[in-house]
Amino acid sequence: MTKRNGTRPHQPLGLARRGYSGVIQHLAAGDAGSALSANELESRLIELGFVEGARVEVLHEGIVGRDPIAVRVENVTIAVRRREAMAIIVA
Repeated sequence: MTKRNGTRPHQPLGLARRGYSGVIQHLAAGDAGSALSANELESRLIELGFVEGARVEVLHEGIVGRDPIAVRVENVTIAVRRREAMAIIVA
């Protein structure tokens, strides 16, 4: 986790636990370790509503390995793998 400008620490959404809420700061698809290319992953995340400034909340974690996670983005609930959620930087 990193702190920027004395604000809340920035972290990948993939590290967040159930109950976490924050705001998307940016996408870092190249660092996610996904099977998808960075461009494809970023495009898919944007299409799902993971855009800068959107409010997010982790609602549920899967039973096995806490994967996937159910995330509310603004008013939409989406299931996403933690590996892909590592590309979503929140604070």
